[in-house]
Amino acid sequence: MKQTILTFYQFADLPDFEEWKPHLIKIGEKNNIVGTIVLAREGINATISGTTQEIEVFLSWIRKDSRFTKMNYSESISDRTTFYRLKVNLRREIVTLGDPSVKPSELVGQHIEPEEWNSLTSDPEIVLIDTRNDYEIALGTFTGAQNPKTKSFREWPAFVEKSLKNHKKTKVAMFCTGGIRCEKASSHLLRNGFEEVYHLRGGILNYLHKISPEKSKWHGECFLFDHRVSVTHGLVEGEARLCFGCRLPLKTQDLSSSKYEEGVSCPHCFDSLTSEKRTGLRERNKQVVLARRRNTSHIGLKMPESI
Repeated sequence: MKQTILTFYQFADLPDFEEWKPHLIKIGEKNNIVGTIVLAREGINATISGTTQEIEVFLSWIRKDSRFTKMNYSESISDRTTFYRLKVNLRREIVTLGDPSVKPSELVGQHIEPEEWNSLTSDPEIVLIDTRNDYEIALGTFTGAQNPKTKSFREWPAFVEKSLKNHKKTKVAMFCTGGIRCEKASSHLLRNGFEEVYHLRGGILNYLHKISPEKSKWHGECFLFDHRVSVTHGLVEGEARLCFGCRLPLKTQDLSSSKYEEGVSCPHCFDSLTSEKRTGLRERNKQVVLARRRNTSHIGLKMPESI
């Protein structure tokens, strides 16, 4: 059955975020919503799925609160089961940077629509940055984008200090999967003296949804933190798969490697797996296959840690 997948976030003053958790769980379970929701004092961040009608009911409940009335979202459709259950997590930040002085609800860069992105990034003087983690960038990115080579968003300030501190008067443009990471990254730059900061509205997903392959400056696939693993133009599911030995996304050439074993290992982790770990992964994969045959879910499978 086709599922509607909704990704949304909103930075807002939410001191009552802990009180939201039981309400979201109750209305989510009532409407068969699955996915992951993160709540913090600074707002909400979520990727959920369900039928179109169920999603509309759930989102409408959130939007009744004046802080989220104008909350934007990215929507796509998939035949694939993207999540197996609903999780509502309470955290210090909805996207973890580790700097409480950065407040996107008060200050962010200038949003650029997908239709204007190619023109902006064609400026030879602009500094274009992919703010995602290195394993995400490995699947695809925009032409000419810098790779900060970070393993988590907490490393962003160190990257800025090392590589961008001499560009405070230069135009800086950035992008991420759905836009949330750039909200905080742009706020961080502005608070640290950068004068002209831009970011792609709605992120890569919005760009791939609106820009045709013929006009696109995107190359590769866009990594996702759900069981689709990646999407391409038109938000069509990509060819990438996830290694459940190390939970890194795999390209086509990785899948054809002699070190790839479905559900067990890939070229990234083959040499580091102990025999005990390999045996355990094979048993888990066996249970996954049996669950698929029974048309049930195996909830032991985990995705890489999201932002």
